[in-house]
Amino acid sequence: MENLILAIESSCDETSAAVVKNGRQVLSNIISSQIDIHKKFGGVVPEVASRNHVLNISTVVAEAMETAAVSYDDLSAVAVTYGPGLIGALLVGVSYAKAVSAAKNIPLIAVNHIHGHIAANYITHPDLEPPFVCLVASGGHSHILHVKTYTEFEILGRTRDDAAGEAFDKIARVIGLGYPGGPKVEALAKEGSIDAVTFPQVEFSDNPYDFSFSGVKTSVINYLHTKEQKEEEVNRADIAAGFQKAVVEALTKHTLRAAENMGADKLVLAGGVSANGALRASFEAAARDKQLQLFYPQPVLCTDNAAMIGCAGFYKYKSNDFADSSLNAVANLKL
Repeated sequence: MENLILAIESSCDETSAAVVKNGRQVLSNIISSQIDIHKKFGGVVPEVASRNHVLNISTVVAEAMETAAVSYDDLSAVAVTYGPGLIGALLVGVSYAKAVSAAKNIPLIAVNHIHGHIAANYITHPDLEPPFVCLVASGGHSHILHVKTYTEFEILGRTRDDAAGEAFDKIARVIGLGYPGGPKVEALAKEGSIDAVTFPQVEFSDNPYDFSFSGVKTSVINYLHTKEQKEEEVNRADIAAGFQKAVVEALTKHTLRAAENMGADKLVLAGGVSANGALRASFEAAARDKQLQLFYPQPVLCTDNAAMIGCAGFYKYKSNDFADSSLNAVANLKL
């Protein structure tokens, strides 16, 4: 049986719509980014993001439907991100999806954004199936998960303060790179020495899988202040390389520790930070050493997009897990 799901994603500053067939075949995946709009502010401004979602969503959905060459009568359901994310941004997508559901009398599927990031791997790797251990690392999230089934998850570890992507953005701002920080720090780090400056990594005795990135952020800031007070020259590339090394090593070490203790043979990366080349290289080396299968999405599916929401939505559709007209956005939604 053919199942076509229209998916909508608007949790932050990308307005995206996609049509996904049977969970893993992407017929369209349209993404309208607001990066250029928010650059001048040095980061995402929630109110500006929400207003631009309102302006863009009808056009983006129409383009997704046209690219997929389907009509609303062909759809099996509509899936939408309802959290976590920016509340105003989420509300735009949720409201639109609810309108489509009501107008066409098709099921409404509420998708957790983190679930969507995990599901991006099912599109890139059609043969991938749970169970596995997954690192979700993005601007707002850093989780280590035991993915038991397509819809069941256990959180093994998480950040206790800044998310990995958030730390990249903050350090980029501190050393004058601007927004978005992740790609800019990665590019600059390639010009520096990873051993020139060493920044700390945090371990927790009560949960060896948890992360903390506020300490490395503070250490970078203190290092810069000390250099400034001594009127010494600062090598920004070395700082970027040392900072990236600390974050990558922490993410790799804690996730590998979880995978080994869980007896997992498959390791999965997801989220915007999973596009980082140094992180992928670190996990590839560790996976070879531990003889684990490693999976990560193609770059366009690492960042926020509706195709991953359509894939996650498909597995909720198969379980008849539907929302009703009372669905609301939840900014701090838990997995």
